[in-house]
Amino acid sequence: MTSKGPSIVTIGCRELAAAEPTLASVGFKAYNLWRMARLGLPVPPAYVLGTEVCQRRIRGEASDAVLSHALDAGIERLESATGLKLGDPRRPLVVSVRSGAPVSMPGMLDTVLDVGLNDATLRGVIRLTGRPRTAWDSYRRLVQSFATVVERREARAFDAQAGSAMRAAGVADVRSLDFREMRSLAGSYLETYESVVGKPFPQDPRRQLLAAAAAVFDSWRSPKAVAYRALNGIDDAMGTAATVQQMVYGNAGAHSGSGVGFTRDPVSGARTRYLDFLFNAQGEDVVSGRRAADAAVGLADLLPGVQREIDSAAELLEREFGDMQEFEFTVQEGRLFMLQTRAGKRTPLAAARIAVDMVAEGLLTPAAALERLKDVDLSRVVRVRRVSDAGGVIGHGIAASTGIASGPAALEPGAALELARRGTPPILVRESPATEDIEALASSAGLLTANGARTAHAAVVARQLGKVCVLSCRELAFDGASGRCTIGARPLVAGEVITLDGDRGEVLRGPASVVAEPARDLLDAIEGWSRA
Repeated sequence: MTSKGPSIVTIGCRELAAAEPTLASVGFKAYNLWRMARLGLPVPPAYVLGTEVCQRRIRGEASDAVLSHALDAGIERLESATGLKLGDPRRPLVVSVRSGAPVSMPGMLDTVLDVGLNDATLRGVIRLTGRPRTAWDSYRRLVQSFATVVERREARAFDAQAGSAMRAAGVADVRSLDFREMRSLAGSYLETYESVVGKPFPQDPRRQLLAAAAAVFDSWRSPKAVAYRALNGIDDAMGTAATVQQMVYGNAGAHSGSGVGFTRDPVSGARTRYLDFLFNAQGEDVVSGRRAADAAVGLADLLPGVQREIDSAAELLEREFGDMQEFEFTVQEGRLFMLQTRAGKRTPLAAARIAVDMVAEGLLTPAAALERLKDVDLSRVVRVRRVSDAGGVIGHGIAASTGIASGPAALEPGAALELARRGTPPILVRESPATEDIEALASSAGLLTANGARTAHAAVVARQLGKVCVLSCRELAFDGASGRCTIGARPLVAGEVITLDGDRGEVLRGPASVVAEPARDLLDAIEGWSRA
């Protein structure tokens, strides 16, 4: 092991790194944050520990002591940039710790938000923001995240506590709890943490930061990350970076929220915005798949200035990166912050449409467009339509990926894998889309869920894999106690054949006959480039 410590790159701080970082050294998330900050987009200050740290941890060379020293050096820079201090009870710095490999791996690596909150600094956040509910909500989120991400415990006990609090308050959404109810819920979470983990929640912010960063680096070797890399031919030795960034609060009231957007439609490729947004929520609420998010309903009406900023940022990102982008953003009390951008995952049809349109718009040359399409199976650039509905429509949800797929319902990942092994790709039916189901999803023909947003990480992966996807089916229900699943008034039995229409967002009982027609307008244009 060398004595040299990990390099630190700062982003959006006064002392930006003198030399441009590389994608391989800091990962796509930090590298693209650096580029967005250089473009003048609103990026919260951050610093990044590069992929070398993860690589050294894989080899057993980067101890927690080495990691702690690097984190402390970076925090000093962030404190200087923000005027806040980690652990200060009056002006506390609160941060997120986010993963980011040199290649896009949506939802496969871990993130911990709200690091630095404890019983003392919570009062400082209330003082700085004037929002007690935001502080208590953020605190209870950190407690649960530490249990599930850092300590690898199940979320069930915390979900049960949240359910009890909502029932007692007579509300259907945790966002509707007032600050007293949220304070009580945070207290319950602290008790649950000690019960589930076997020790009290750590109150030392530097200990929190070290544990969160170690969990982010170590998530590179998680089963779902390993499976995703195997499916996509990604080098296991590459490693991930960790970005430590000042928190911004999408859960700061009615003029705040979090969202995910695509600069173009990743399903059809149309040149229209594709946004999901949740008011009074943090980013994990949107991308986790456990919540339904609005298709930016009300954003333009309530926050027209923010909508204009998003539209302007989307245009700037496409010009800068030369490709359709997926971006994550937070709005805190009417102020926009950009948290990530990357090339958006898309269906084969969308890949062809975007390439053809970008050549016509002068954003791509035909040669560059052909290079971008080299890994796209052009035989799947088709438009599919139903010609019969054998069993009739039994459910309606959010259309999240194009196409039509039929197959036996698989209610568990293991059952989906077994059906696929027998040569019958199933429809994976789950309460929420989850990246932990990556292997089962890859073996299935489609995904049907009761919860989730179009921009949830698992939905993004489903589109990349070319799976038909219908989310937030309002007729679909799961009984956790019995393990039974119903759709409408009837049980949905494992093995029963159902059909998903990913264009209309419909679920049908039984198989449906379909016609697939090549998208000749797109294919002819692409073939013309090859002949030129």
